[in-house]
Amino acid sequence: MRNIALKLRYDGTAYHGWQVQKNDVTVAETVENALYKLTGQRARVTGCGRTDAGVHALNYCANFKSDCNIPAQRFPLALNSRLPEDIACLDAVDAPEDFNAILSCRKKEYTYRIMNTRIPDPFARNRAYFYPSPLRVDVMKAAAAQFVGTHDFAAVRSVGTETKTTVRTVYWCEIEADGPLISMRVCADGFLYNMVRAIMGTVIYCAEGKLRPEELPALLESRDRRLTGPTVPPQGLYLSRVWYDGPVGEMMARPSGREL
Repeated sequence: MRNIALKLRYDGTAYHGWQVQKNDVTVAETVENALYKLTGQRARVTGCGRTDAGVHALNYCANFKSDCNIPAQRFPLALNSRLPEDIACLDAVDAPEDFNAILSCRKKEYTYRIMNTRIPDPFARNRAYFYPSPLRVDVMKAAAAQFVGTHDFAAVRSVGTETKTTVRTVYWCEIEADGPLISMRVCADGFLYNMVRAIMGTVIYCAEGKLRPEELPALLESRDRRLTGPTVPPQGLYLSRVWYDGPVGEMMARPSGREL
């Protein structure tokens, strides 16, 4: 039995997240249906993370087991002919037998985008968070830097999934501005439920003067979600990069179209 890893990209607007659900259309279900049409076999697809409804992915990894004889290099074109236009397979590789897209992942990066203009852009409606009030990028950069390191991130998580620990290591949390488009990139060894969206909401609070960047370490230590910023909407969030060892890591690092 082969273990095949896929590199995917998708616009999450029309989907109720990644994970298969009983009554809602999801990305995983759509990919599994396309694989069935391609191989004639039902396969369970394991994804590298549970993106929520409306959240997008630029570089997403999933794996499935199959005894089909389609060469890995032919999978993208063959699978894309069975996928809708808002999901694309960018690459594929035969992975080691014990590879698991979520358990084998070493770290992930999410990107959150804000369109900081007075007038909304209809073309960015489902791709960025429209925020009409002026934001101080210098303050946002100072606030984002406070999240770097190993901390207990209970103060920036939403209740939803149980975890053994709320301690995570953030390798970078950076703000970039390109005209009115403000982006935050956060890389960590793991993420809590809505953690990136809560960090972004807290960074915005700092930019508005409701919090000061130097207050954030104490707020993290408090573990009190009520003291930090709101959870911002999902449409500005993208899973942008994932890291693995071995052939899957090489695949995920290969260029595959325009990056964010």
